Amino acid sequence: MEKINKSILVFLKGMGMGAADIVPGVSGGSIALITGIYEKLLDSIKSIDTEALSLLFKGRFASFWSHINGSFLLTLFAGILFSIFSMSKLITYLMDNHPIPLWSFFCGLIIISAVIILRDIKRWNALVAISLAVGAIFAFWVTGLPPTTSPEAAWFTFVAGVIAISAMILPGISGSFLLLILGQYERVLQAVNDRDVLVLGLFALGCITGLLSFSRLISWFLKKYHDLTLAFLSGIMLGSINKIWPWKNVISYRLSSSGVQKPFVTENVMPQNYMSITGEESLILYAIMAFSFGILLVLGIERGAYYISRK
Repeated sequence: MEKINKSILVFLKGMGMGAADIVPGVSGGSIALITGIYEKLLDSIKSIDTEALSLLFKGRFASFWSHINGSFLLTLFAGILFSIFSMSKLITYLMDNHPIPLWSFFCGLIIISAVIILRDIKRWNALVAISLAVGAIFAFWVTGLPPTTSPEAAWFTFVAGVIAISAMILPGISGSFLLLILGQYERVLQAVNDRDVLVLGLFALGCITGLLSFSRLISWFLKKYHDLTLAFLSGIMLGSINKIWPWKNVISYRLSSSGVQKPFVTENVMPQNYMSITGEESLILYAIMAFSFGILLVLGIERGAYYISRK
């Protein structure tokens, strides 16, 4: 029974990662870090190596499955895929119709998550503080890059998968946002909705390639420079608030492939100035409620994970 409960919990964490990865500006890596499976995920992915392939080719499937922590990976990625396919339309609807509460929720979630992660730093010093600042500045710069247009060639879909999954592993850097910068976000999301096997297959192949290579790099840094890496990752999460700030003024629009006008370039504004600039309600009360819910959700997840680990 305990094994089943743990599998359900891993599946739910995967669902959280999948839901986050749909939103441009929020990282599934943040959810993995929040829920305490980040390093386990990196280690499991890193274990898909030459030894694992040797076991597979020799027909030692049970040893291969155990070597790569297959039950954990399968359950987690099943949750991610289930969430992506089941929630893509809901997330798209919320982004289009209720952006301020949605972004406020993620702001609360990310800020409290960064604070919780910073608590795991064992020794604070000048280098750790600098690493935190560098991470925040880096994320602020990346999230300030303007979206662009890109080719729809097969090779570029593969490259977009490599880049996006590498970002998804980094807490705070959204793979969805980088897809938006690369001009591939809408194409991939449309492929999910249309069940376009070719586009999804090329993108998945790129994701697998990026996942197997980039996870090793991050895992190495976490083992060699644990406190510096956690500070940098927390800084990235805090710097990413620049992208998901709820109150934005649209400077220019673009036409989607379906002919719908979508925001292209935006600037952040203060909530008290939002109505005078955009002519729309700032919805501060709803924003506060959603922000608070994000904080309470993370604290609840942390408490639940602690309770389960003690059983």
